[in-house]
Amino acid sequence: MTPALAVSRRPGAIAVATVAVAVVLSACGGNGAGGSSGGASGGEKIGVSLITKDSSNPFFVAMQKGAKEMAAKQGNIDLTVASGKQEGDDQGQITAIESAIAKGDKGILITPMSTGVNSAIKKARDAGLFVIALDTPPDPPSTVDITFATDNFKAGKLIGQWAAAQMKGKPATIALLDLFNDKIVSVDYNRDQGFLTGMGIPTKDPKKNGDEDKTGTYSGGSYTIVCNEAGNGAEDGGRSAMERCLTKNPDINLVYTINEPTAVGANAALKAQNKKAVIVSVDGGCAGVSSVKSGVIGATAQQYPLKMAQLGIKAIYDIATGGTKPTTSPGLDFYDTGVALVTDQKVSGLDSITSDEASKICWG
Repeated sequence: MTPALAVSRRPGAIAVATVAVAVVLSACGGNGAGGSSGGASGGEKIGVSLITKDSSNPFFVAMQKGAKEMAAKQGNIDLTVASGKQEGDDQGQITAIESAIAKGDKGILITPMSTGVNSAIKKARDAGLFVIALDTPPDPPSTVDITFATDNFKAGKLIGQWAAAQMKGKPATIALLDLFNDKIVSVDYNRDQGFLTGMGIPTKDPKKNGDEDKTGTYSGGSYTIVCNEAGNGAEDGGRSAMERCLTKNPDINLVYTINEPTAVGANAALKAQNKKAVIVSVDGGCAGVSSVKSGVIGATAQQYPLKMAQLGIKAIYDIATGGTKPTTSPGLDFYDTGVALVTDQKVSGLDSITSDEASKICWG
């Protein structure tokens, strides 16, 4: 897992979460401008809990930073930031949700770990909390009040289209390094299925990884899918997953990865065996953009975690102060916070930005 970045603390009222999980405590307050319904300065504090999957991945560190900044700007918000211990820690998130209910928070922002936290989310909504999912739409989407997220299928499709062009009609021998093999998470199957769709490889069940035909044709030629291995979104997991794939077939020339830490691990496994492959990923953090610039990652799809968290804080503030509830993007069951293809090897007909351009708007 990528080491956590240092996060500054702002002065103000401190909301302490007494949960037995990895917890980052922050206090955000001040006299910032209010939302559309007017400021709440001097009034009742608005309790909000941000619950991420972990507190070390730069993506979630950036999300925490965005939430703190917006909470400080809005004013009168007591923000508690909590997380699971690691990817897959359903119980850690459940404990944090129960703590938010007990504290009387007005709302929760959560990157749901899996369907395993759905019952706890329902309990929070039944208690009157407005629950917003960030980054990872729950399954089903109606589990929460609304989701602010990247269009993860589109993110996967963009890197799939780019990868297909890079193959230039050559046989594609593919490794798919997913998130989990024992949990159903929308971000996992949407990115994987989007990548395959972008490659021109027919998919079957859109919510299931690994059920597509293992051989066939993509948009430029023939393909073989060697493996679907889980890397748990971490560098060490990505390396182990890639090692397992190379054991099955040492001639892999294209690697899809769920995120950039997984991509870095996959690259390390390839280098250790003196192998090279085109690697594509999703996230767009500063470390990932640097990996694009150095050539470790051929292309990534950049998403915007600070924006997700800022929109979430603003939405709960507005609702708590009499404003309107947020709505989904046209044609989608979530609010799309945007995505951009990042590569220094531009493909004709495919919109993208360079690593230098992406470095100006990256996070982490």
